[in-house]
Amino acid sequence: MTLFSIARKNIRQNFTNYFLYFASMIFSIVIYFTFVSLKYDETIQATSDTSPKISSAFSGAAVVLMVFVAIFIWYSNSFFTRKRKKEVGLYSLLGVRKKQIGRMLFYENFIMGILALSIGILLGSVLSKFFVSILMGVMGFEAIGDFTISLAAIVNTIIVFSLITIITSFQGYRLIYRFKLIELFQADKEGEQEPKSSFIMALLSVILVGIGYWLALQNLMESNAWKAMGIMVTSLVILATVILGTYFLFSTLTVNLLKMSRKNKRSYWKGINLIGTSQLLYRIKGNARTLTIIAVLSATTLSAVGTAYSLYYNNRSNVELVNPNSMMFINQDKNVTNQVRDIISNNKNHDVIYHESIPTLQINADVTTLKNNLFSNEMMYTVISVSDFNKLAKVQKRTDKLSLKGNEAAALDEWYYYEGMSPNYIGSTISLKVNDRVENITFKSLKKYNVLNYYTASTTVVVSDQLFTQLGKETNSVKMEVYEITNEDEAKQLTKDIQLILPDEARFSSFYADYSDGMETSGLMIFMGGFLGLVFLAATGSIIYFKQLTEANSDKGRYEILHKIGVNKKEVKRSIAKQVLFVFALPLIAGIAHCSVALTALSRLMQTSLVIPVVICMGVYTCIYIVYYFLTVNAYYKIVTKSK
Repeated sequence: MTLFSIARKNIRQNFTNYFLYFASMIFSIVIYFTFVSLKYDETIQATSDTSPKISSAFSGAAVVLMVFVAIFIWYSNSFFTRKRKKEVGLYSLLGVRKKQIGRMLFYENFIMGILALSIGILLGSVLSKFFVSILMGVMGFEAIGDFTISLAAIVNTIIVFSLITIITSFQGYRLIYRFKLIELFQADKEGEQEPKSSFIMALLSVILVGIGYWLALQNLMESNAWKAMGIMVTSLVILATVILGTYFLFSTLTVNLLKMSRKNKRSYWKGINLIGTSQLLYRIKGNARTLTIIAVLSATTLSAVGTAYSLYYNNRSNVELVNPNSMMFINQDKNVTNQVRDIISNNKNHDVIYHESIPTLQINADVTTLKNNLFSNEMMYTVISVSDFNKLAKVQKRTDKLSLKGNEAAALDEWYYYEGMSPNYIGSTISLKVNDRVENITFKSLKKYNVLNYYTASTTVVVSDQLFTQLGKETNSVKMEVYEITNEDEAKQLTKDIQLILPDEARFSSFYADYSDGMETSGLMIFMGGFLGLVFLAATGSIIYFKQLTEANSDKGRYEILHKIGVNKKEVKRSIAKQVLFVFALPLIAGIAHCSVALTALSRLMQTSLVIPVVICMGVYTCIYIVYYFLTVNAYYKIVTKSK
């Protein structure tokens, strides 16, 4: 029997232990192959105007995925080291040379890598059309991708994962040379010392995480800490305190909590709780680094996916904010304006809800007296009358109605965030420059929206009818055509037809143009973030799974003794479920907490609610983690109750 055949037999006999690792590798290869395939996909290139950007985005994502998968596979192999030490020691005791054992381990990992690569590429090729359809759907396109297999993607994937497999296989080959024979047989007894508890370090963990949270939730413009340290330094401080605090939380605070639980004699001596608590206590400090990495990675994944989904989820409301009208342009030529009116009126797919011609004034203003103005000292404003504002507000179904007299004015600022980052309009006075004179206006009101499209009108100021009439006599009036149509998010062809006849000077803006751009960008982000998030989730779940199974093999003898003294299997499974729940729950809760703080800070900065998309992402993430939890409990139980 050759070493290669022995390696193949070992894989076949122990495949249940390797299955999740094998499945995670296949999943990673499928995702990587998909990303590389989409880079070369002809449907995407033909449909999207931003295909070069999409290609670059997938190239970057593929690199990130490649690095992460390489680390994951390397890390996963190290978990199997402890499990295989005794087996390797037995081979050495029987006289098998180290070189031969090393080759056998090399063959095992290499065979699994090649199998995973073959299955992953095959599945990726079969699912390529499905993935293209998903991407086209989230980006707002109706194109259906043809079934194609990219040879370049296959070659790229084979090269990358073959290198990863060879490197990790050499890791297994070196296993036999890193340990003495006695170390291999004593592997199960390593690290079995009760960790020391430190109240000071436990308190420090809470303080560090608290500092990170407090800094993250501060108002950027008003916080003295942010002003003193700057954005970059403060961000690094938040990252460092949260990561370090999380590590100390897992390595010291949990030790203190477990030792405190032992003092509750009624609970500690109930059933076999003392066994589960003791095993958690002995191993929690050794698992602290792994749990910290998983918690931070979970928080990063949830934050990235939550942000991407939030942008996608809020795309329509964000576009409506800058485009309250379906279409808008400056009337420069009466004939062209009539052509546009005819095109819109005669279009069978869209009905006109309203059409208004709004006279406006384009006036420069001295804004040095504008309170908390962070921009230039002079700005160009689009000025409209209060009656035209009220007319547009009514057709746009807004409840607001302005009443202005004399030199009173109202600011329409859809980009207004909050005090500290935006000008303090109310009570401020600015000077409108009209020919050779200056007209001072005082802001009486602020509306955090506009009734005109931002690209066409920019920042808008509403003045009284009397003042508008007076200013109109001294400067040229600019008429703006405003349209609202049905099915504005499907006006692709209508938008193109109008763009063909309008000059650039007309500053044509449309809801559809910005909506489709937002769908493309946010759709691409959520597609990439979602798939990368799934890979990270699969990897972190697998790491906990591998580690628990390694510990299950070490605990097998202990559970056999418990069974002999009368402990039934139901009690054993209940104890295992509690232990594994503790290990799964710690990084998940910490990751969700970190993510919640990060996205709360982001929602404040963006002035938008991220609750619904974030809760959905966290719910999906938690459900997948629960699946890993039950798989781990069942596998752990089977190992410790399996008869020799």
